[in-house]
Amino acid sequence: MTIETAATSANYGTSAAGSSFYAAMRILPHEQREAMFQIYSFCRQVDDIADSDGRRDARLAELQQWRDDIDALYQGHPPARLRDYVASVRRFDLKREDFLAIVDGMEMDVPQDIRAPDLASLDLYCDRVASAVGRLSVRVFGLAEADGILLAHHLGRALQLTNILRDIDEDASIGRLYLPREGLLHAGITSSDPARVTSDPALPKACTPLVVRARTHFEKAD
Repeated sequence: MTIETAATSANYGTSAAGSSFYAAMRILPHEQREAMFQIYSFCRQVDDIADSDGRRDARLAELQQWRDDIDALYQGHPPARLRDYVASVRRFDLKREDFLAIVDGMEMDVPQDIRAPDLASLDLYCDRVASAVGRLSVRVFGLAEADGILLAHHLGRALQLTNILRDIDEDASIGRLYLPREGLLHAGITSSDPARVTSDPALPKACTPLVVRARTHFEKAD
């Protein structure tokens, strides 16, 4: 999963003031800006857990703690690190299930490194780590619910698939391969080993169906 570096919303300005995200979000009205920083911070923190080199059982425990903290937030007794989220959750009707979906998506990288998932698993991953973020964001931006959810569905997948195609080498360097099994087999690649796949001459052919899929989602998002 690729997310720009950020910190908690409380010190976001000093840690990410040079990022494109910060430059774009700072022009929003205060309440929307704070909500977007909180969503971004949450994603950054759970993503850092999934991508760390700590023991897998420890990372799973940390992600479970985030689930427990989200539950506590929605039960009316938020932990300190989520206390500032209360106003945003109420004001923009942010959904508990979307926060939890993001944690679930990050966790898909933890028990074992993702390697050549089937298309259904890849789509679920994209929904959790990208479209769920979109579902939270469109509420902050004030889109009508049905249109906002549809936009989040397509644009989240389009952007995440683009990230996957862009980061093939980077992901392979940490033992991950997000290209779907069906595309690899279509290209005649039977291995799921990231190093072998990235050096295979048929790699462009394996990527082509994912490019088509990403473009289709961009078109539907438009």
